[in-house]
Formats: sequence, structure tokens, C-alpha cells
Amino acid sequence: MFYSISYRTNRDNINVTEVLKDGDSLTFLIVSQKLSGTGEYHVARAYDDFEWLQQHLFSQEDVPGIQGVIFPPLPAKAQVNASAKWQPYCKALETFLRQIAAHSILSKNKAVEIFLTSSDPPGRQRVRKNIFNRLSQAVEEKRKEGHKDVDEFFQTERDHNLVLTGCAKTAAEVSHVHPQYYANSILACGHFSAALHLCVEPGEDADKQAFSKACVKLSEVFDSMKKNMTSVAENNVSTLGLGLDLESRYQEAEKEMLFRRTCKLVELESARRNAEKAKPVKKAAVSACAHVSQEHTARSDYMLSCDQQMSGARVEMLQQTLVQWCEKQLLTAKESAEQFNQHMQALRGMA
Repeated sequence: MFYSISYRTNRDNINVTEVLKDGDSLTFLIVSQKLSGTGEYHVARAYDDFEWLQQHLFSQEDVPGIQGVIFPPLPAKAQVNASAKWQPYCKALETFLRQIAAHSILSKNKAVEIFLTSSDPPGRQRVRKNIFNRLSQAVEEKRKEGHKDVDEFFQTERDHNLVLTGCAKTAAEVSHVHPQYYANSILACGHFSAALHLCVEPGEDADKQAFSKACVKLSEVFDSMKKNMTSVAENNVSTLGLGLDLESRYQEAEKEMLFRRTCKLVELESARRNAEKAKPVKKAAVSACAHVSQEHTARSDYMLSCDQQMSGARVEMLQQTLVQWCEKQLLTAKESAEQFNQHMQALRGMA
């Protein structure tokens, strides 16, 4: 079973166009334009392939400046169910790929080309060594979370990120829970609309005919309410919900990047202390290590300043989702108001 999905813009040429549902698995069709501009690549990828790509990006420990990169976040694996709407999820995966392709460092990784162009699925093996060893990071966070940054700009970034990460996570969670409230109301309206039809009685009795007409009209009213709430819920998920979820995941990605910088600072300070205490014979070697750590920190600073441009794009994207959310909800409200006005006129005519 295919669900057709198309998200095309003038500046990007990577699109998740379809998703194939086969039992508990999903396969995504990705279309990208060839570098020559004379054709397209069409590849089918499972979620495991997206994880493969992310792991390869994480494994670039020796790439200059990688410590200062805010990695585009990959959406969590979707839970497959019959009633799921796949358009927002495909949009999230598409955004992930487009942000990688737009990044000055990440886009140069060979794995990106393989993922987007190879007709065969990439290897499913995991890259063991990478800069996101979650267990060691959790331990290190507890040990180094109170370490102050020597640069006021980065310390301010850490303080802001700590607050924004919590707020963004809460907002994203609310945006996911909120549709359930609509789902309950939508279900109730559908049941009430169906129940009113059961009240319709055949016969030529004038009172029974009037009562039956009123039940049918009220059933139509509740059916319109059901459609209105369905549209409002879908608008919330496909615009505001998608934007808040992306922002929440990006705040977490920025938190990881800032933590990597903190670790480098701790290494640098430790190397400097060792250099001061080292014997003359070893002092040159220890000083060299300290110099390397300093270079790594400087490169991270440079890359973070470059990634501020990506942060600007994130803000613009969130603004766009807010604008789209308002536009869609206003359009839905206008259509619903016209419908309810027609129902009101019909009920007045019956009275």
C-alpha cells in the first residue's frame, strides 16, 4: 500500500515521495536530482538505512571541526499502525536529509552519496566507534556538567540551551498528546451522528416526519463537527507539531555539541597542567599535546560560528511552520463557519 507524498521547493532537490507499508515495516522512496541536472536518482530506504547514514556521520572523529558541528537530528523510529498519517513523518525524514545535504562538512561524507544514489541498500552494520557513545557520555556529563566555559559566549549558549531544551521537549510532547483529545471528540461526534440516524422513523405522521428531519439535520451538524475537528487535528500535527518536534530534537543536538566542547576544554586544561608539571625531557611532548587540544577547541569554535547560519535556518523553518499552521487553521475555520451557517439557516427554515 502506497501513500503519495510530495514536498518540493525551489532550493532543495531531495524528496521523500512515497512510503511503502508492509506489515510492521516501512520503506521510503527518495528522489534526488543528479549532479549533472539531467536526471534523477530513485532509491528505496528503510529506517535502518537512515540510522546507518547517521552512524557514519557520527564516526568522523578525525575530520577537522567535527566537534563543533550540530548534527541534524534523525526522527525516532515510527510505530506502524493502520490509522497512522505518514505525511508528517516523511516530511521529518526529508528535512533530515536536506539539512545534511546543505551542511558544508557533513555533505562531503561518502555515505551521503551512497545513501542517495546507490540502487542497493547500504550496509546495515553499525559503526562502533563514534563521538556519541551514550553510556560514556552520560557518565562524563555528570562529572563535567558543572565545568564553566572560558568563553562567555559559549557559557551563555549552554545556559540558554539548558532552558530551551526543557521547554522545547515539553512543547513537543504536548503537541503529540493533544491530537488524542481531538480523537476522542471526533469519535464521539461520529457515534452521535450515527445514533441520530437510528431515531429516524418511517411513516406519514407529520410529527414523526418533522422529528426524523430534525434528527437527520442534527446528524449532519455533528458530522460537520467531526470533519472540522479532524482537519484541525491534522493541521496541528503537519505544521506546528512537526516544527516543535524538530526544534526539540535540534536543541538536544546542540546540547551534545556544547558538551563535546566542554570535554575538549577539560582535556586542554588537563594537558596544560601536565605540561607545567612535566620534567624537561617530556615537557616538549606534553606541550605538543596541549597545543593539539587547543587547536581542536579553536576548530570547534569556528565550526559553531559557522553552524550559527544553520541555526538561523532552523529559526526560519520554525517561523514557516507557525505561519503555515495559522494559515491552515484560518482556512479550516472559514470553511467550517460557512458550513455551520448553512446548517443554521436550514434549522431555522425547519422551525
